Amino acid sequence: RGVFNAGGGAAGGVSFLPSAGPWRRREALKDAEEEQPGAVGGGALRRLERPAAPLPLEPAPTAPPSSAENVVLPVLVLACDRSTVRRCLDKLLRYRPSPERFPVIVSQDCGHAETARVIASYGDAVAHIRQPELADVAVPAEHRKFQGYYKIARHYRWALGQVFRAFRYRAAIVVEDDLEVAPDFFEYFQAAFPLLLADRSLWCVSAWNDNGKEQLVDAGQAELLYRTDFFPGLGWLLLAELWDELEPKWPRAFWDDWMRQPEQRRGRSCVRPEVSRTVTFGRKGVSHGQFFDQYLKFIKLNDRFVPFTRLDLSYLKKEEYERSFPARVYAAPEVRLEELQGNRRRELGAVRVQYTGRDSFKAFAKALGLMDDLKSGVPRAGYRGIVSFVYRGRRVYLAPPSDWTGYDPSWS
Repeated sequence: RGVFNAGGGAAGGVSFLPSAGPWRRREALKDAEEEQPGAVGGGALRRLERPAAPLPLEPAPTAPPSSAENVVLPVLVLACDRSTVRRCLDKLLRYRPSPERFPVIVSQDCGHAETARVIASYGDAVAHIRQPELADVAVPAEHRKFQGYYKIARHYRWALGQVFRAFRYRAAIVVEDDLEVAPDFFEYFQAAFPLLLADRSLWCVSAWNDNGKEQLVDAGQAELLYRTDFFPGLGWLLLAELWDELEPKWPRAFWDDWMRQPEQRRGRSCVRPEVSRTVTFGRKGVSHGQFFDQYLKFIKLNDRFVPFTRLDLSYLKKEEYERSFPARVYAAPEVRLEELQGNRRRELGAVRVQYTGRDSFKAFAKALGLMDDLKSGVPRAGYRGIVSFVYRGRRVYLAPPSDWTGYDPSWS
């Protein structure tokens, strides 16, 4: 079983990835024998060298169609004091098509002994690293009740630093210990990774649909993907270059809402699915149980394997999406909320409900069962202010006027 140190070295037979895609084999660093506290565990953790030169924005035309199959994407599991992490890990390992291409790294905070024993029980199937700083974070007096959020942000910073600085991976899929993944979770990220590399207007790929309740999605269109301006989290892929950008200014708390601020998003979007590829089973946590009981437990987890790596995802590139998606939305006939709720005018097929301001958005969203909160003016799962969902079996777009020019960060 390997011993991992904060500098990325390892004792105990850590192997290195063969050349894959744009990467080449990396020799062990000279500090590989230097054991440091804070990152101890098992599993054959492998390291990638990040390319010295920036990758081209478009893949080489001679690249074989199957090149995505060689991508190595580590899965970083953030754990603390939930021994139910077993449910998360069992599904990850059950659906993982290759240990070499999808190494699982469990980063544990909190020092919880029972959770540590559960993680250790997986032996070499996962790598177990431990966040070394367990003391409370110094917080303003008025934020004492938010101590948990400060610890989470600290853990994320350390764990992502391990993945990208110590182990030098090129990208990573981030999940938390209370997430259960779908059968095609790995297939989805493997297929979307080249898109994230090629389109610099994207900054993440997420497995989560914030409006993914069963009655709001079309489970028969599980292959459908969208761009969204809202950072979803909850199972998401990022590139090392994004961590280079975010790490120096990483917040002390509330990291996910910080990601949703215009200063971080910088006009970029994420990819998200029609049907979620993760669900959360964790009622226990810093957000407590009310949000889970009211909303999260109703999210539909995809149960049909979609061969994403054999599908053409070019429709998600910014130029193509900008041509097709708004045109489709604004070609849909506009109906009144009452007509939609009364199940009238069904012969129209897909329809549009138009909102004109923050208050009308929130009222319509609440009436239709959508998440009605806004972060820096962006609605959950929205793109250009448009939220796509299913209502009583028909496609509906909750949309601003067609002359929309941008988000108003004062909307909250």
